Amino acid sequence: MNRYRTIFNLALTVAIAAGASVASAQQSFLSTFQGHNAAMTKLQPAMITPLMATDPRLVQYAKFSFANSRSSAGTETTSYGNGKGYGFIGGDRYEFDVVPPAYIQHNSSALDGFGDMSTLVKYRIASGNAEHGNFIVTAVLSHTFATGSYKNGAATDSYGPMISGAYTFKKFDVVSNIGGSMPTGKIYAQGRSVLWNNVLQMHATRPLWFEVESNSSFYFGGEHDGKIQNLMTPGVFYVVRRKEWKSTHPFFIVDGGMQIATSHYHALDHNGIGELRMLF
Repeated sequence: MNRYRTIFNLALTVAIAAGASVASAQQSFLSTFQGHNAAMTKLQPAMITPLMATDPRLVQYAKFSFANSRSSAGTETTSYGNGKGYGFIGGDRYEFDVVPPAYIQHNSSALDGFGDMSTLVKYRIASGNAEHGNFIVTAVLSHTFATGSYKNGAATDSYGPMISGAYTFKKFDVVSNIGGSMPTGKIYAQGRSVLWNNVLQMHATRPLWFEVESNSSFYFGGEHDGKIQNLMTPGVFYVVRRKEWKSTHPFFIVDGGMQIATSHYHALDHNGIGELRMLF
């Protein structure tokens, strides 16, 4: 009887130790996972992710977005998802994003359905915080999968290489990135494009930010060959943090803006955007 009791006590001790070890490992993993954004503040400038342009910083986030656009013909289209998703930091150099397909709702004879899924990876080339230059330069590569239903996406997959950079001076941030869209097939129909985005941000108060973006697309080949589209995008951001917030705690951002066509050629007249972000 004493032998069975000894075996039971030993097994119980091992189980408790194993459980404590697993709990400790989980806590350590969670602490490391949540600390990524906090650690990045020591390596890159403190700013806010633009509404449309690519953020050169490495950020761990989840975005819930929608957009309602009106074309030059007067047709309204709503996107639930709007090309936004989730980003995860891998070490000090990499960020990996996953963007689920948006649901596209047409107010016309076109069929509603899901758009394309995409992934993205960032590599932080060089950066410095406020004490070391307040700048960042990042290489970006995205891949869009032609998963759209009922012609709500691209005809083929495509790659999107980009170089993105930012500089912060006191309450102002300047962001610029240049890249392109390179379809993997049917080039004669889809063509290629060069994308150039420029952003000016102002940190007005502790929770409030304003920005204006210039989103330009230059088309080569396809039905829009030789055309240029430019959209001006004013935006506003409000940061929601709890009173006892620390750099390792998650927080939310409520933001929105409007893309307004300023070029002679434009696929849309304006595009209203609303978002809820969580950074963790």
